[in-house]
Amino acid sequence: MFENFRKFETVLAGRPLVVETGKMSQLAGGSCLVRYGETEVLCNATMSANPREGIDFFPLSVDFEEKLYSVGKIPGSFQRREGKPSDKAVLASRVIDRPIRPLFPKDMRNDVGIVATVMSVDPDCSPEITAMIGVSIALSISEIPWNGPISGLSVGLIDGEFIINPTAQQRAESQMAVTVASTENLVAMIEAGANEVSDEDMYNGIMFAHEENKKVVAFINDIKAQIGREKVDFPSNDPDPAMYDAIKEFAIEDVKLALDTDDKRVRDQRLKPIYTAVHEKFDEQFPEQGNKIDECLYMLQKYVVRRWLLDDGKRVDGRGIDEIRPLEAEVDLLSRVHGSGMFSRGQTQVLTITTLGPVSNAQMLDGIDEEENKRYMHHYNFPSYSVGETRPSRGPGRREVGHGALAEKALVPVLPSVEEFPYAMRLVSEVLSSNGSTSQGSICASTLSLMAAGVPIKAPVAGISCGLVTEGDRFITMVDIQGLEDFFGDMDFKVAGTKNGITAIQMDLKIDGLTPEIIKEALEKTHTARNYILDEVMIPAIPAPREELSKYAPKMLTTKVAVEKISDVIGKQGKVIQKICAECNCKVDVEEDGTIFVSAIDLDDAKRAIMMIETIANDPEPGSIYKGIVTRIMSFGAFVEIAPGKEGLVHISRLDVKRTEKVEDCVSVGDEVIVKVLEVDEQGRLNLSRRDALIEVEGLVPENTISDAPPRRSGGRDFNRNDRRR
Repeated sequence: MFENFRKFETVLAGRPLVVETGKMSQLAGGSCLVRYGETEVLCNATMSANPREGIDFFPLSVDFEEKLYSVGKIPGSFQRREGKPSDKAVLASRVIDRPIRPLFPKDMRNDVGIVATVMSVDPDCSPEITAMIGVSIALSISEIPWNGPISGLSVGLIDGEFIINPTAQQRAESQMAVTVASTENLVAMIEAGANEVSDEDMYNGIMFAHEENKKVVAFINDIKAQIGREKVDFPSNDPDPAMYDAIKEFAIEDVKLALDTDDKRVRDQRLKPIYTAVHEKFDEQFPEQGNKIDECLYMLQKYVVRRWLLDDGKRVDGRGIDEIRPLEAEVDLLSRVHGSGMFSRGQTQVLTITTLGPVSNAQMLDGIDEEENKRYMHHYNFPSYSVGETRPSRGPGRREVGHGALAEKALVPVLPSVEEFPYAMRLVSEVLSSNGSTSQGSICASTLSLMAAGVPIKAPVAGISCGLVTEGDRFITMVDIQGLEDFFGDMDFKVAGTKNGITAIQMDLKIDGLTPEIIKEALEKTHTARNYILDEVMIPAIPAPREELSKYAPKMLTTKVAVEKISDVIGKQGKVIQKICAECNCKVDVEEDGTIFVSAIDLDDAKRAIMMIETIANDPEPGSIYKGIVTRIMSFGAFVEIAPGKEGLVHISRLDVKRTEKVEDCVSVGDEVIVKVLEVDEQGRLNLSRRDALIEVEGLVPENTISDAPPRRSGGRDFNRNDRRR
């Protein structure tokens, strides 16, 4: 039935990689099912027959679809079906998009849709890596114009040894998690998280993965040679060269003058009359291509900026090639938040706010990997006013999700463990002004905010980007790129880290890939730049994390009880734990292993709750003093509850420092009293003494001497009978 069915096999990192074509999705432009271990991803690529009208960009969409059946889960949503993509699915889509996009023709306007559907997941074989390879194969064998293939791999570092596509256990031990995509000769994409890894180790790891990628590219090229279709022609969308040359001759000097400023607002104002003048002159001259005039002006600006950099070593704002824009760092800008920090680099400005909460506030994840929750969340917002524009807010897009995840990845390696700092943390980076590299600004602002909030991070983290302009074999890199250098350049190489090493990398390219020389230079320049940022503004703004939390932040204490005592702490239908929360104005979270987290705005409330919990879970030690509530009064004494569900008897002889004739003369139900534990009998019953507590705590002197031996504990009738005998 499947006449075109073909199967191709190789081995990748010791695990079988199998590609099947011709059986599924036969109407797609290019399709394959990739099996890597027991991970299976169906990859499809399709192109529209005609270009989309009225656009000046290549319309590519990449969707990484997580199907929860792939891991044997039923979705937790109300409708029990997958909804919008998770953040991790969005990030996987971006990782696939970045290396394949530059390889499409720049002047193509036909829609291209890429869909990678995850159908089965083996935790040891990354579905993201499997999808990247599958997408490359689907595009390569299709008729869609594309200058691939590429391959993608992940590389880890364990005990000084690089590991290709580490297993789940190896990923837990690895000092870095780096995804590298490559063409046959160049590195096309880098996405990295690392535990303060050195530049040398990072570079060597990237090159190690690049060499392995070359083998997979050769495997894909063999598949392409056997079953690949001939690429179709498409109508070019480039402006008429004659029109571009005419506009260039007319406006180039004015464009140079407009661009030569360090103020984005001034530049935009200078460009407006140029656009008006060009349209007045050329709209009638080129009536059929009037919609291309703005594109010609964009190309002209790009030409000017790139020529300045390559020929003159001149940057738009007059800085040196490795000079960083003016820096500012500030903390404590907002009164009632738990921590705030603002970082400014030129006209790029980011304010980050830290909010602390109990560990139970950790985000619950319903995805295809083994991560079920995370206690550190980083959200990045990019409002239209930050670039002087106006548009309605529609929630975070893929860019916002990606930049928030990058900042999160950069800071996770320096965060304290949950044992050291039992809090959930949410950071929100508000981009107030944008002129390039806001993602790295959010990393710097977040470090300031965490330290201001009193989070004991291991070391401050700074982020910086490196740009690139190439022409043939010539290239020039520049540190701290602003907006125009990002738009018109070939690379945005973002690196974050401490003084000790790298914690995150994200590389975006507009060209096919990078040589080893460019990668090494970018790592060296960003290392020097981030150390400068730390020394010049961040550490002077706040040298170390605050020792105390904000008075508005919850105070968190932890304790641990035996697993069999958890039910005692919770109580029937949760009544005990609810009473603790109500009395102590706190929140209590109980883990399955007996770890208990208590959070309260007032530290004394948290301490009191902890004491109650430990009292419930453990028999009080004789000699301990507690504050309790009188719950019952008998003729022979009063019962005092020292913790929910934990009460003991204070015999009438030990109610006060003076002789007590009637219990009611000394205490009433509901009174708060201090008591000392005298004895815990064999049945776990408590004998308490208010008299001894008053002597010890308040220094009262007894009126007469009473035996220190605890009274005999028995049933109520015995006490009544003894009382009558007296």
